[in-house]
Amino acid sequence: MKHCLYLLLLLAPLLPSVQAQGVCSSDAQPQPVRLLERFLSADCEPCWSRASPQASAKNQASGHSDQVLTLDWILPSRQGDEAALSGAASRDAMLRLQTLGRPAPAREMQLSSAVAKRSAYRLRVAHGVALGGYIGASIEVRGMPSPKAASPAPTPGGSQRGETTAVLLLVETIVAGTEGTPITRHLVRNMLQIPWPGVNATGHQEPPSLLERRPLSVPSGAQAQRLRVVGWLQDRQGRLLAAAQSACVPELEDSASTPP
Repeated sequence: MKHCLYLLLLLAPLLPSVQAQGVCSSDAQPQPVRLLERFLSADCEPCWSRASPQASAKNQASGHSDQVLTLDWILPSRQGDEAALSGAASRDAMLRLQTLGRPAPAREMQLSSAVAKRSAYRLRVAHGVALGGYIGASIEVRGMPSPKAASPAPTPGGSQRGETTAVLLLVETIVAGTEGTPITRHLVRNMLQIPWPGVNATGHQEPPSLLERRPLSVPSGAQAQRLRVVGWLQDRQGRLLAAAQSACVPELEDSASTPP
């Protein structure tokens, strides 16, 4: 039974019966040009309940407010379950800060990263519906740069491989005016990191594409109807090579069956 559920979760983004309620993928969605990440300590309830004018001003000044991918990370605190925002805290937030090489803030911190322009990579993310506390999600990367552009690094075995990582996030969108927040939040609920070898010593590309389908657990307290997936590809320095975010688009009714 568990094996069947696992297979259903993996295939969920592709099944017509699951898609009947809508197609949830990054297809036809604007490609993000910038990633804006807000890190909040689980101790700082006021950080959650106030607006962030600095972020709004930056988005408007860039002229790409609809193409700025915003994420909210809640960092665990020493108070543990006693912290005001402990229900949304995640160890993934600490892992993300480690990748960025930044220490955890005492209260809150905001970081902005640009997505590479004219990247050779193309990214697609998708997800199905929540089943048994999990959501089947997928991330697909296509396109490879030239061996020189990949800057391969030596490995203990003597071969060389570019250290590229695909990141897939489960994100809960909480609209402004609900859950005590005056601004819309995009709360990271789960994170999957997939190491991806790029180019070997002979210069051959391997593989030409990456496709991963995984079941992502839905944390307690998250509302399934508010969940979506976000993904990006990063190099060994943490630079963003490509990014994408899903949106659920309702299926169009068959116009032929609709009376004139």
